[in-house]
Amino acid sequence: MTQPTIESILHEDRMFPPPEEFSAQAELKSLEEYRRLYQEAAANPEKFWADLADKELQWFQKWDKVLDWQPPFAKWFVGGKINISYNCLDRHLTTWRKNKAAIIWQGEPGDSRTLTYAQLHREVCQMANVIKQLGVKKGDVVGIYMPMIPEAAVAMLACARIGAPHTVIFGGFSAEALKDRLKDAEAKLVITADGGWRKDAIVPLKEQVDKALGDNAVPSVDNVLVVKRTGNKIHMEPGRDHWWQDLQANAKADCPAEPMDSEDMLFILYTSGTTGKPKGVVHTTGGYNLYTHVTTKWAFDLKDTDVYWCTADIGWITGHSYIVYGPLSNGATTVMYEGAPRSSNPGCMWDVVEKYGVTIFYTAPTAIRAFIKMGEHLPKARDLSSLRLLGTVGEPINPEAWMWYYRVIGSSKCPIVDTWWQTETGGFMITPLPGAIPTKPGSATLPFPGIIADVVDLEGNPVGDNEGGYLVIKHPWPSMMRTVYGDPDRFRRTYWEHIPPQDGKYLYFAGDGARRDKDGYFWVMGRVDDVINVSGHRLGTMEIESALVSHPAVAEAAVVGKPDDLRGEAIVAFVTLEDSYRASEQLEKELMQHVVGEIGALARPAEIRFSEDLPKTRSGKIMRRLLRNLAAGQEIAGDTSTLQDRGVLDKLRGGA
Repeated sequence: MTQPTIESILHEDRMFPPPEEFSAQAELKSLEEYRRLYQEAAANPEKFWADLADKELQWFQKWDKVLDWQPPFAKWFVGGKINISYNCLDRHLTTWRKNKAAIIWQGEPGDSRTLTYAQLHREVCQMANVIKQLGVKKGDVVGIYMPMIPEAAVAMLACARIGAPHTVIFGGFSAEALKDRLKDAEAKLVITADGGWRKDAIVPLKEQVDKALGDNAVPSVDNVLVVKRTGNKIHMEPGRDHWWQDLQANAKADCPAEPMDSEDMLFILYTSGTTGKPKGVVHTTGGYNLYTHVTTKWAFDLKDTDVYWCTADIGWITGHSYIVYGPLSNGATTVMYEGAPRSSNPGCMWDVVEKYGVTIFYTAPTAIRAFIKMGEHLPKARDLSSLRLLGTVGEPINPEAWMWYYRVIGSSKCPIVDTWWQTETGGFMITPLPGAIPTKPGSATLPFPGIIADVVDLEGNPVGDNEGGYLVIKHPWPSMMRTVYGDPDRFRRTYWEHIPPQDGKYLYFAGDGARRDKDGYFWVMGRVDDVINVSGHRLGTMEIESALVSHPAVAEAAVVGKPDDLRGEAIVAFVTLEDSYRASEQLEKELMQHVVGEIGALARPAEIRFSEDLPKTRSGKIMRRLLRNLAAGQEIAGDTSTLQDRGVLDKLRGGA
């Protein structure tokens, strides 16, 4: 018997066509042009990707075979030789881009630095030579645990240059989480800093490294390379720890890029599971280089005159693909910012946009909701007229948050690129192409050319328009993860066996509920884990959250289910309010009725809990499974290493 699919309950009819002047100069200029390209790619995906690989990248040796697909294991551009560091740096040095700004960096205390492509190439070569001097060879894994400073990108590109896979570990992770990841990856070297600035305080990165490596807990690590950033006093272990600036002084400024097999491992990036140890997502070189290059170019309509800013941290896949590799492969100017909105400077993000004339701004819905809570006066006090394109990443965006972003930040003139993708996919899977595809608030719109996406039931059968189901990808793509590091069986189980193969064809199971409307637009309805079953109706959390956020009092909402004897599950909403509103019994009743008015009685919350903040990962995603534990009165279970602030949980548990 087929399990019932997720019910679609949110209705959104607003549509925003691309501005005519934007479309006129865009890479793809119309919906008809997109549809023609999409059909060509769907009819012959291998030819589509091979033509792009030939046109967009520089190869040391061309491939023998475009795709070797042994489900669920893929190899792309088999036999091809390439280096992503070369494609991000060396090939620009023979053009006018040699003296173009590659990275514009803004430090939290106010210091700043700009690296041209020639300067970045020099620093990457120096670090590559230092890494080799410390005994790292091709194939050895290097751990990177850094603040958002230029040396973080330099370290990634240096590793890629010599063929040493990197595993970047977000600088906010604890020593225990750091240790687990370094140990699983069998890292030989750790690159870190004495500290980094975050919300007017120093994050003690080197101290955490010392704790993680204490008592020989990670025996594979031989050396630690330390960048001076904050100047705070740290312990330097003789023989193991080395100052980057000291070794850089004598390092040669030339290091030829190692020709890498297209399928050589580029990096491992750990993503948390709900239980058990984090999964090491493996990405390889050629296919990932191509996909991040093309998606950056088309989805952001990238021009040589753009100043592009993705606000993510390099510790997440967004930072890998859309701060470092995608933009630099295109020869773009990419902005890095060390800081975050804080009480001493709540408008700091808009200061950066104004100071550098940012033209493309890419951030998370969580950040947008925080901007809403802080008030319109902050962005309106800055000159944001340079902006021409906005983007969102990380989780589905509520339609009303989308509208605020469009109106207040984009002055109702900037298209919004709402991107759906995952650590595992490597790059955008569903996204508007801003000159071609009309947008709808809350929808990621249409698949990227070459991506065959669908919404199906658990038997793998496509569902009808506006029927909820499970988001799947039906054909391999170049930047897909290759395996879980050291655990191919987990890779197969997690992503390829939830839905049975159709006619021998495997479906990639994204773990997200979704629906597709009459125009073919995709609406992601939240993680399958977050579906609530109320009296036999399976409701996606995102749609109820969007209804709550559409009320003027609500800045952010997270919806979970708790066990209920009568209905199976009852809806519990955790709500943070706009600064000008206060929690009250009357407001609780008003919000419950507002949801009924927006969606229907089926979606009425049984309980609304007001909170100053919600538990989030360090990349800004709400950890709904922890809220489920709280709503049900259970102990917190599973991996909490990605939790940003445990104090939020304590307050929620105490009813504060």
